[in-house]
Amino acid sequence: MTVPPTAAADQIVRLTLRVDALERERKQLLALLDLLREISGSLHYVDIVQTVARRLGNAFGLDRCSVFLAERGGGAVHLVASYEDPGIRNHVVDLSRYPELRRALETGEVVNIPDATRDPSLAGVFAVLTSRRVQSITVVPISWRGAAIGAIFLRTFKDGAELADQEVEFCRVVADLTARALRQAHHFERLRTTKGGGAAAVSAERERAAMLGFLRRFLLAFGDRDGAWDEGLLARSSTAELDRLVGVALTVVSNEAQGK
Repeated sequence: MTVPPTAAADQIVRLTLRVDALERERKQLLALLDLLREISGSLHYVDIVQTVARRLGNAFGLDRCSVFLAERGGGAVHLVASYEDPGIRNHVVDLSRYPELRRALETGEVVNIPDATRDPSLAGVFAVLTSRRVQSITVVPISWRGAAIGAIFLRTFKDGAELADQEVEFCRVVADLTARALRQAHHFERLRTTKGGGAAAVSAERERAAMLGFLRRFLLAFGDRDGAWDEGLLARSSTAELDRLVGVALTVVSNEAQGK
């Protein structure tokens, strides 16, 4: 059976589109693997967010790609990484200038604005967006256990293509990986702080426990002996010997506290 030229041409077009889609998926998977390898190897949140902003900005040729993190309990929102300005580290932002960011943080949902200069929610910043030749804005929340702890902000140039659904989904996966990496970094920092700041306190507490145990046993053994508390009867040499024994006892207590 001969396939009509028109049908054959349609099949070729569909196959070409499918091959292109598969190639995009392959590249995105490779990009995800590279990103995961890089951020999972870092235990500092600054390195993590800078990596995410840089890689997404390069991958999509964005006008702007930024990472924002929110304080607990609805506190201030901080710009912690920026593709176009890598020097930014911790800048408190005014959410009245970013209604799309506020909406993403409050709802925990992706906010996608195909034409930023015509969206009513951005009416207050039309002039700024127009001067910067902004086309589309996409804000992807960074969520952990159902709560938005931050967001990835992506902005495209005027006359450029808005992010496709597949690209937005890619950013959602990146946001999820970012949340996990940030929690890991936070856990590491808290553990390091606890070990560093609390080690001395734990050691002192153990020394106190060992000292109390030593004194309790010592008093029980000798406290009831006749003349045990009449230290004035001791010779000076005996007093010096007591000081020496106290020093030895303190050394033993310290070693006991350290598990030696």
